[in-house]
Amino acid sequence: MIHVILPVGQLRCNCSIFGDEQSHEAIVIDPGDELSKITDALDKHQLKVKAIIVTHGHIDHVAGAAKLRALTGAPVYMNEKDDALLAALDVQAGWLGMETPARPEIDTPATDGVSLKLGNADFNVILTPGHTQGSLSIWIPQEQKLVAGDTLFRETIGRTDLPGGDSRKILSSIKTRLLPLPDDTVVFPGHGAPTTIGHEKQFNPFLQGL
Repeated sequence: MIHVILPVGQLRCNCSIFGDEQSHEAIVIDPGDELSKITDALDKHQLKVKAIIVTHGHIDHVAGAAKLRALTGAPVYMNEKDDALLAALDVQAGWLGMETPARPEIDTPATDGVSLKLGNADFNVILTPGHTQGSLSIWIPQEQKLVAGDTLFRETIGRTDLPGGDSRKILSSIKTRLLPLPDDTVVFPGHGAPTTIGHEKQFNPFLQGL
């Protein structure tokens, strides 16, 4: 399985491109900006996008989704509870002093239990609200990988002081949905370096005593 991680945009959101070597199909998670970087990586590996997944409705994760959808025809998967954030992309753009991106259509609501197939791997949607109301993570058991959006980071957790944030919900999401995954699961946060579930159980100060 091809896995390319591209830090894109002003806030260096980690865009993940997963590609199957046999079918040359791809799933793109969090195309936050700098579409040319994403398309260059797709072209390099001769990949055709079959699905676009957005982990939550913050602008740094979703700004390139509409353009990528228009370019590839691939459907966008996102949780509808973040619709209000999509409706306020202009406000979010104002916070960062950037141009307002096109609002993407949600072709398929990403609800708990939705699963996409790429080659032999299953991309399973796990709802992990707290950073936003509609935040989700993607668990790929065959790869022992978790794309965590802005829910879980290396030795910290996602911020909850933005609209839709809830500190109790994010800790509950991590405790009940993410920490039960195998300790050697590699976690790819929405920003920064990867980690593992086992490392976070041991060293993340927010998770001690959960």
